[in-house]
Amino acid sequence: MKTRFQLALLLLAAALGGCTGGYSFTGASIPPEAKTISISQFPNYASTVNPQLSQKIYDELQQMFSSQTSLNIATDEGDLQISGEITDYGTKASSISSSDNVATNRLTVTIKVKFTNRFDPKADFEQSFTRFKDYNASLDLSAVEAGLVSEIVTELCEDIFNKSVVNW
Repeated sequence: MKTRFQLALLLLAAALGGCTGGYSFTGASIPPEAKTISISQFPNYASTVNPQLSQKIYDELQQMFSSQTSLNIATDEGDLQISGEITDYGTKASSISSSDNVATNRLTVTIKVKFTNRFDPKADFEQSFTRFKDYNASLDLSAVEAGLVSEIVTELCEDIFNKSVVNW
């Protein structure tokens, strides 16, 4: 019995070692010939501008692709390319209390993204992504904004990563 288990493990290791496709344990599916990705800054065209938002998106995307794929970050014209713009950033009431007062507010961020894959044009897309976080209306936005923005940016970047290189 022990020998069969060892043989099965050996075969599994050989099979996994022999895989040369563009797959990783993070679920990324990248063409094997793709070696680089370029990520552009996202200009901010929202009516309300958070001056750090563009840089946060840029940094988070670079970190995500460099830590979860074998792609090298290129300054421009990568095998895979991500560009986009921030189209909305704002707050509004999201729920009312029983006494007709605002109970929670919602911070919403929308970005429009263009993804280009030089080796698989069928994977190209242009799409808007929106994420939001609710916060207690008794709090001033400035008191919670940094934490909310950090969470929203992470979720937006995960959405972009999944749409561009994860084929589940």
